[in-house]
Amino acid sequence: MLDQNLVAEVLHTARGGGAQWADLFMEDTITGALHLLDGRVKDATGGNNYGVGVRALYGTKVIYAFTNDCSREGLLTVADAVARAEGNAGLTDPSGRGGLDFRRAHLPRMWEVVHTPSTTSKRDKLELAQRAGAAAVGGKIKTVDVRFLDSHQRILVANTDGDWFEDERVYSRLFVSAIAEDGADRESGVCAPGWARGLECFAGEVPEQIGREAARIANAMLGAAFAPAGMLPVVIGNAWGGVIFHEACGHSLETTAIEKNASQFVGKIGQQVANPLVTAIDDGTMPGLWGSLHCDDEATPVAKTVLIQDGILESYMVDRVGELKTGFARTGSGRRQDYTFAPASRMRNTYIDNGQSTPEELIKIVSHGLYARSMGGGSVTPGTGDYNFAVTEAYMIRNGQIAEPVRGASLVGNGAQDLMNIVGVANDLEIGSGGMCGSVSGSVPAGLGQPHILVSQMTVGGRA
Repeated sequence: MLDQNLVAEVLHTARGGGAQWADLFMEDTITGALHLLDGRVKDATGGNNYGVGVRALYGTKVIYAFTNDCSREGLLTVADAVARAEGNAGLTDPSGRGGLDFRRAHLPRMWEVVHTPSTTSKRDKLELAQRAGAAAVGGKIKTVDVRFLDSHQRILVANTDGDWFEDERVYSRLFVSAIAEDGADRESGVCAPGWARGLECFAGEVPEQIGREAARIANAMLGAAFAPAGMLPVVIGNAWGGVIFHEACGHSLETTAIEKNASQFVGKIGQQVANPLVTAIDDGTMPGLWGSLHCDDEATPVAKTVLIQDGILESYMVDRVGELKTGFARTGSGRRQDYTFAPASRMRNTYIDNGQSTPEELIKIVSHGLYARSMGGGSVTPGTGDYNFAVTEAYMIRNGQIAEPVRGASLVGNGAQDLMNIVGVANDLEIGSGGMCGSVSGSVPAGLGQPHILVSQMTVGGRA
């Protein structure tokens, strides 16, 4: 993407203020979006994000600047701005390259993309979206909203250690929202999976399955009574049920939070932080999943990171700056939205691992409680792990059986406390893909998941 001699010159210039280390991140990303409403194309858009970010480290202090002028003059200008930010430009060896001899990383490909967005016709994407929309029918469905989103990102990462890594990243996501109506009563259902693959991930009946699932949720919730409020045992569904761990605990296990002492898990490595039934993992190596990568945005190969093993805190998610500030080894977790952001420690595919029970066994334990089959949006207080999440599909549990559907439920709790209150973990792990995770380095694709879990007691928001 760039000449090695030019990159070496840019990095040398960036260190001109006395920085101990510098890196360069370049991207060329093409995005596309197709929107259908009730089978008709509402709009089709696309874009190209192209530019370079240059970072210099003065100890643990970060100086970062970026540009979309990728000429030699443009790159040297932004590198010089980084060097002059500390007011000490011109301190490094003036020989030019600074002795850089780049080592190109040749990492094994964990999966291959068959159909990139650039080699897939608009007609094929339209047909896929139409199939999903046409399947979202039945019951009281009145409106169907379908969006197909894809992107093709080419990146280059190089640094003054001599690391050089190039990669291509493809993402495809199909979003279906179905709305059911009965008089003034109105409920929606959403299914929106995504993968780090091309159109091949929608082979067979996948588009129809997505459409049918959105319609099923909407029809199931239409006309349901409101959930009761109070303290109840709760069985939380697999896949997207993992959003609670992701938001209430996952962010607190990133060194972005640890280094600021803004986490309930600071200083607890080696201590019990969860029920011994709980093992939690962040894994960037799962082939083709939404949060998977071959290498992070700092040229560190990704890995499978066990965060909690049998209830004991084992590791954090660590980027380069987090390593410098906390002393924990990097885990390939340095990620960013695009070249306009400096990287930070971020989740990839974060999940609670399989247990020994079946989902039916967990439900059978509960005499009176809530089954939160799927979760929606919510809010979390950084540092404390206190959260409030909406439940998009819920049912009462009565005498060990799933009973009537209820709506308007929310779950209120604290991530660290709830880890201790998990008293059952099923064996049906599923990763929910397609979500975007926001933090200090922007919005990135992140997978999340879990098997069904049983929490002994939770505050359920509803109607008294």
